[in-house]
This record gives sequence, C-alpha cells and structure tokens, in this order.
Amino acid sequence: MNAQQIDQQTLLKEEKDPLTHTPVHLLSLDKVGKHYGNVIALRDVTMAVDNGRVTCVLGDNGAGKSTLIKIIAGLHQHDEGSFKIMGEDRKLGSPREALDAGIAAVYQDLAVVSLMPIWRNFFLGSELTTGAGPFRRLDVQRMKDITLKELAEMGIDLRDVEQPIGQLSGGERQCVAIARAVYFGAKVLILDEPTAALGVKQSGVVLRYILQARDRGLGVIFITHNPHHAFPVGDRFLLLKRGKSIGYYDKKDITLEELTAQMAGGAELAELAHELEQLGGHTEALNEVKAEVEGVAVAAPESSTKRH
Repeated sequence: MNAQQIDQQTLLKEEKDPLTHTPVHLLSLDKVGKHYGNVIALRDVTMAVDNGRVTCVLGDNGAGKSTLIKIIAGLHQHDEGSFKIMGEDRKLGSPREALDAGIAAVYQDLAVVSLMPIWRNFFLGSELTTGAGPFRRLDVQRMKDITLKELAEMGIDLRDVEQPIGQLSGGERQCVAIARAVYFGAKVLILDEPTAALGVKQSGVVLRYILQARDRGLGVIFITHNPHHAFPVGDRFLLLKRGKSIGYYDKKDITLEELTAQMAGGAELAELAHELEQLGGHTEALNEVKAEVEGVAVAAPESSTKRH
C-alpha cells in the first residue's frame, strides 16, 4: 500500500458552523507555529481531533511534541496559524482555561502523591465536601465510591482504594490519571509519552485504556516516539521533525512499516552506516543498519505520494 497524506485543508473544511449544531472537530490546528525569540519551535502544523478517535503525534526528542502539547493544554500560546475548539478560534491563557474547555493533559510524571491513597489522588485539588460552614468536612465515603466506580468503568479492578497510589504499577497509575480526567469532564485527552518508561506488559495495559477512553467518545492525542505503540491504537498519525510536520496520515493509508520508515529517516541511517564502516569491525551492527537503510529507501518513494 502507498502511504497517502491526508489532504489537510479538506480535513479542516469539514467543520461546520457551531451555531447550526452540526458536527465539528473537537479541536483543530491550522498552520500553527510557535517561536521563542529567533528559535522556531513549531511551524505549519495542521491536525484535527475528533470524538472517538486517537490522533498519534510521533517524533524524536526535539521534534516539537512538547511545544505542541503546551499550546493545546494552555501553557503557551501559538504565534501563527489558528487553533480552534469546537469550531471557535481560541488562544488559551492557562491550563485551567484548557480544562474548562474540556482539554485534559496527563503528563509522564503524573503529578501524583505516592504516599496518598488512590482516592485522595483521584480527587486531588477537587475534593468533595459535605456540610456547611464550620461543619464542612471531606465526603470521604462518596469519593471512595466514585473512585471505585470510575476505575471499574475503565476496566481497572481495585479492591482497596485506600492503598497508596505508589504501590500501583506504572501502567496502573497512568490509568488512574486517565480515569480521573474522564470523570472531570475531559472531551480531549492528551497523553504525554505514557508508555515511555514502561515495560512491554505495562505498555499493553496503558494502550488498552487508551482504547477504552476512545470507545467512551473522547478525542485522544497520544504523544509517543514509538510507532509500534502508536499503530495498534491510532486512527491518525502526525509525524514531527525539528518542529515541522513531515506527514499526516489516516490509518487506512499507511502501514506500520511505512510509518517506521518515515520515523527512521534514511539520511540519518546512511550516515550511521558510513561511520560504522569507517570504524571497521562491528560487522553485525553494520549489516543491520544497512538493511534498515534499504528498507527506508524502498518505503520512501511510496510514502511521498500525496492525496489531492
């Protein structure tokens, strides 16, 4: 199959007037750019996020993934292009503004308090209370019941929400954070490298909960550098390199091999092969890199075909 890029302008023109109550993208970016002084961190990035779809943003370190997250999550404002939420042009001034607009970000460090019980972390900063005035107190039982219910709906079976969240595996902690975002009204869920520090089994757990969130109608933005994690769950794939989009694909238009080839970059692999040859020895490693170079060379012509 030839990899065909999404016609980005056609994609964004599918939006309708919000006043007619017809479907619009939950979130869309059109030629968005961001610079810090003379440093261009992001440029000409176009993408859309829809209900019940997972948009994967892929790229190595320094590709612009973090800058993109910060713009969508309200930490920074874009300098160029347009950023729309439900068809309305926006410039978010803070993460609280993003949350109010239904955009929740789950970062890699999760911002949990390891020694606190699971239910306290679930409601951290948004605790439920009962009573009034001097008689107001935490509604502990209600928060425990809600935590159990919400985690069960995400497929997380925990007998005791009193246990410290630090006792959970990395994958389970990620899933608690996802369930929390869903409960507090997220329509768009941004997941920042949720599988980066996890083993194979725990990564599988997180990928399963990403699909759970998608099936509940959320628009998910999955940030990763691993195409093998992105491809099984993704519906669209945005590839970033040095702050610029190098491809935007629908799943039906690209294979895992083509996606990996786009990520790998033939020039970088060829340079590595040349360096290994200069060093001498390292025959096995050299042969593996040369095989990768050949694979990228085969996929590259196919991947350059655009849909108009």
